[in-house]
Amino acid sequence: MTRRVRLRRWQKEALERFDTAAGRDFLAVATPGAGKTTFALTAAVRQLASSGGPRRLVVVAPTAHLKRQWAAAAVPFGLHLDHRWSPSQGRLAGDMHGIVTTYQQVAWGAPQLARLAPQSMVVFDEIHHAGDERAWGSSIRQAFDDAALRLSLSGTPFRSDTRSIPFVRYHLDEAQPDYEFGYGDALANGRVVRPVYFPRIGGHMEWSAADGSAWAATFDDALDTVRANQRLRAALSLDGEWLPAVLRVADRRLEELRRHHPDAGGLVIATDQDHARAVAHTLARRHGVRPVLAVSDDAAASERIAAFGASRQPWLVSVRMVSEGVDIPRLRVGVYATTTTTELFFRQAVGRLVRWTPGLAAQPAYLFIPDDPRLRGWAQRIAETRRHSLRRDDPEPADTAPEPLDPPAEEPADDHQQLSLFAVISAVATDLHDPAEHLAGAHLAAASPDPAGGAEPGAEEDLLVDLPPLAGPADGPPTDSADGVPPTPGDHKRRLRRANAEVARALVHKTGWTHAKVNAELNRRAGIRRVTEATLEQLQRRLRHAEHWHTTA
Repeated sequence: MTRRVRLRRWQKEALERFDTAAGRDFLAVATPGAGKTTFALTAAVRQLASSGGPRRLVVVAPTAHLKRQWAAAAVPFGLHLDHRWSPSQGRLAGDMHGIVTTYQQVAWGAPQLARLAPQSMVVFDEIHHAGDERAWGSSIRQAFDDAALRLSLSGTPFRSDTRSIPFVRYHLDEAQPDYEFGYGDALANGRVVRPVYFPRIGGHMEWSAADGSAWAATFDDALDTVRANQRLRAALSLDGEWLPAVLRVADRRLEELRRHHPDAGGLVIATDQDHARAVAHTLARRHGVRPVLAVSDDAAASERIAAFGASRQPWLVSVRMVSEGVDIPRLRVGVYATTTTTELFFRQAVGRLVRWTPGLAAQPAYLFIPDDPRLRGWAQRIAETRRHSLRRDDPEPADTAPEPLDPPAEEPADDHQQLSLFAVISAVATDLHDPAEHLAGAHLAAASPDPAGGAEPGAEEDLLVDLPPLAGPADGPPTDSADGVPPTPGDHKRRLRRANAEVARALVHKTGWTHAKVNAELNRRAGIRRVTEATLEQLQRRLRHAEHWHTTA
């Protein structure tokens, strides 16, 4: 059956450039929300269907949550990707076109993945993560140096700094994309991304430093890097009143948006897991909002995020699990409550709010930020791009150019004793107004046209492209799920493995055989070597044999 995919113009242009590119490596940089996943999966289907092309697809994602997201996104393309595969499972099942893994898993499974590489196309999602740990960069080179094709994706232009990323071409320490589609391009095209606005909240903070000295400062006071980080930490601490006040204003803004966008959601990016739990408690106690909490210590965090995305719950509180790649288009309001001040992380946070929701007219998004000079500078850069795209025919006012800011280096990590000695005395928000007043632009990071009243730029038409048929399994099981997220073929196989295991345990009790002997007999009857390598049909056949044996034994 021939499938058709709807591509944006940039996706089709990037696809044509990828198809004609020389060499095995291609880097596509596209703003969050532009559709990098659709582009990559379309490219993969065309490659896997081509004569003499790669036979498998390997996707490397930053987080475990994104593994399932990639596998679910691949199903409509006729691609079945096993997001639960691990090197210990042996060979990939015959009814799977490939796998989704993480950079962390590659670090300890590189030799096994290297055996897949020569016949595989590899997609690196947010390739700059390969530089997060020194071992990750060397591991992806070890695992995929012999790959047939390598497609690298990133939503944020990145530098090499001290660690260059394998399979990426550089010029003067800057990564050189083979195709680039920026935030300004997406805004100008229309119906691709939202305009994001940055209400900046001032404050007056008092704290005692690790050396016992007492400090007081506003965000307008010039401080060295260490004191600036302490000031930001004091503002974001729930021992003061700055963050609770900002949460109140952000919640009001979300309530206003939900009048016209009933399932609009908000995201608080917290500093660490304890901070996230305290933020969630504050939202519940002070504002009567019971947010969804997703932290890495919770084994069900990925499921919570997926369920939130399909729900109408108002708030999600997390740390880094929702900072990049997670697709929740209904997010319209964010609170930047983390002490991380790098441009890369800030842009990733903004990317959670930009995804366009079809069927809505004007849909501005808001990221409430501390008026810290570093964050102010990153916001001004994005606001300049936004204003230029939305008002590209109007002359720029002379007084709206962002002030030049050279971001200071990050503060060296304090040791445990220093952290324990730091204490917040007080933190009070200033320049805090009713959310409706932000629409006037007075408290936005760079003046801009009224987001509620501006007309949307002319949206380009999407392009329909036929996908070649893929050899392999038919479509998977019905797409119903308790958490509202369609299950992948891998999810369905996991349920069948559990059912097989339950009947096998019952047979052990009924026959007196050992677990090993029962499972070996069931594998023989089903014609498989290992359960982890079985196809969907083989698992179903094994379960039928097990149930018949249990009935007749």
